[in-house]
Amino acid sequence: MSERIKPYEEKMGKTLKSLETELQSIRAGRANPHVLDKITADYYGAPTPIAQLGNVSVPEARLIQIDVWDRSMTKAVVKAIQKSDLGINPSDDGKVIRLIFPELNEEQRKLLVKDVRKKGEGAKVACRNIRRDGNDALKKLKKEVSEDEIKDDEDELQKITDKYIKKVDEVVAAKEKELMTV
Repeated sequence: MSERIKPYEEKMGKTLKSLETELQSIRAGRANPHVLDKITADYYGAPTPIAQLGNVSVPEARLIQIDVWDRSMTKAVVKAIQKSDLGINPSDDGKVIRLIFPELNEEQRKLLVKDVRKKGEGAKVACRNIRRDGNDALKKLKKEVSEDEIKDDEDELQKITDKYIKKVDEVVAAKEKELMTV
């Protein structure tokens, strides 16, 4: 692989990684501790991720349990979860916070699949934009590099783009399958 192409492949790799991380936070009817990744509670004036405020565990398939280390923070964590777009009302017994995930109905599943496809399409567009930027950069090198080398690099960049778009499709298909499995 040419050194001129490497940074563009790295950017596409980061785009794929970002999509995978984003899709982890979409709940699929099963308890997944990653749904809490973006939720922060006010810990003495600093927004702090819930995972840093207590022990997050999944004792059952549809239950997340949060054992907050500083008991005085329990109310703040509950409040943060209620304010989030999670759509789950936490139950708090003073010691642990429980999040019970209801089973998703067919309509909710289809909406989530639609959202997943939209995120996947965004990742594909990002990969194509990276390819376009790469091609533009290669065209600017006409004075320094032969046309054959530029053509080879453009072909290689297209192959890399195709590879990452295929990977995006695979990640999206896997998440769709997970969401539609009852």
